[in-house]
Amino acid sequence: MDWLQTVIIAIVEGLTEFLPVSSTGHMIITQNLLGLDAESLSESDKAFVHAFTFIIQFGAILSVVCLYWKRFFRLDNSPAPAGSSTFGKLKHRYNFYWLLLVGVLPAIIIGLAAKKSGLLDWLLDSVEVVAIMLVVGGVFMLFCDKLFNKGKEENKVNEKRAFNIGLFQCISVIPGVSRSMATIVGGMTQGLTRKRAAEFSFFLAVPTMAGATFLDLLDLMKEESSWATSHNIAMLILGCVVAFIVALLAMKWFVAFLTKYGFKAFGVYRIIVGGIIILMLLTGHSLVMVD
Repeated sequence: MDWLQTVIIAIVEGLTEFLPVSSTGHMIITQNLLGLDAESLSESDKAFVHAFTFIIQFGAILSVVCLYWKRFFRLDNSPAPAGSSTFGKLKHRYNFYWLLLVGVLPAIIIGLAAKKSGLLDWLLDSVEVVAIMLVVGGVFMLFCDKLFNKGKEENKVNEKRAFNIGLFQCISVIPGVSRSMATIVGGMTQGLTRKRAAEFSFFLAVPTMAGATFLDLLDLMKEESSWATSHNIAMLILGCVVAFIVALLAMKWFVAFLTKYGFKAFGVYRIIVGGIIILMLLTGHSLVMVD
């Protein structure tokens, strides 16, 4: 990967991480357009590109901590319910972190299983899967506002809702589904407003992507050390910084847009992009534009 490829992929990640259009799917497409498809890479380079995809996502996710830092570093100092046990009092005080833990548990189990089986690596190599899921998800999004937009402002995230949203998040192991879409829709099915569902989706992304990044770093360290060049490390740092800055700007816009207009525009976009890719693949055209 060179500097230009790194910046382009990081910008795509920052723009799409919080939009319900699949950041992973867009990065896979972008990598193919830039000539970074897996078939053209050595095993060491392939491992680095896969890890790069996840690690710069974590860079984008850190923008959530920056934008919502008061929520992330505030404890609940109100009195715990009468008769609460010691654990109950701790849970009350650290309720924000407890809900994130409950929400991320399904992803830990499903994600580890998919990674261990090799399914995750296969999915990350498949442009066909991305294109199909972009279209399928896009069609769904044309109707999901009417189906699930029954959220009430008084409904807040509790343990049951957090766990159920975490189950929805597991669907996003398939590239092209969109973690953001899965968790926001999951929150809406639990009676949350679009804004509250979107914010919890952002919060849940932090431990989820932190875990994914940690696992990918471990995998990279297990590979031959040839990937750990000063150039590749510089690319990782650059990618994270660019993704962080772009995501910070995109996230603020997205919450306002989603609250006011819903998912329909994103659904149309997904159908168009996925449809174009499917048409190109069916007519024998390569996505690779740069050798």
